[in-house]
Amino acid sequence: MNRRTAHWTGAERREGREGSAEGTATEGSGESGAATQAPQAPHWERRLRGKDLAAVHDVRAGLRALLARWGAPGRADTAELLVSELVTNALVHTDGGAVVTARLTGGPAASVKGRLRVEVRDFLARHPTLRAPAIGPRGRNGERGGGGEADVDTAATSGRGLLLVHALADGWGVRTHGVGKSVWFELDAQEP
Repeated sequence: MNRRTAHWTGAERREGREGSAEGTATEGSGESGAATQAPQAPHWERRLRGKDLAAVHDVRAGLRALLARWGAPGRADTAELLVSELVTNALVHTDGGAVVTARLTGGPAASVKGRLRVEVRDFLARHPTLRAPAIGPRGRNGERGGGGEADVDTAATSGRGLLLVHALADGWGVRTHGVGKSVWFELDAQEP
């Protein structure tokens, strides 16, 4: 398995488009603008209200529709898992909602063989932390690391989202905005 690393970047002046509440999907045809305008890459966007965890299902469905013919078997499923983790993190750990953008790049064959980039933008500047799962037996007061045989806390219900992104994405990172940040991941259509 290839080791994947996170890329943390500084503030960028370029801001992404804001999506509608229902989500939008587009596949550019290049017929709507000037002759020199390049076709728009297939993409999907959705604006989410704060704490609206029911929207995670809708985000997965929107991404599934965008990726209907994309990639090797299982790649779209991996993308759905990772977007679920990032959206859940944004909605649980921030109050201002989020904007999800998924875009396929790679020219005319993007919808089948392109690279997928998903960004989940929230409006909290604090960067997420990649945490290792708690290891070690519980002590008398419930703390970890009390000696003895090591054990991963399989009962934990949180703290694994970024670990999954780190392990399964071909690239990921955090991009700072003027207000907030975007946590992003990329997947190639074919597994490396």
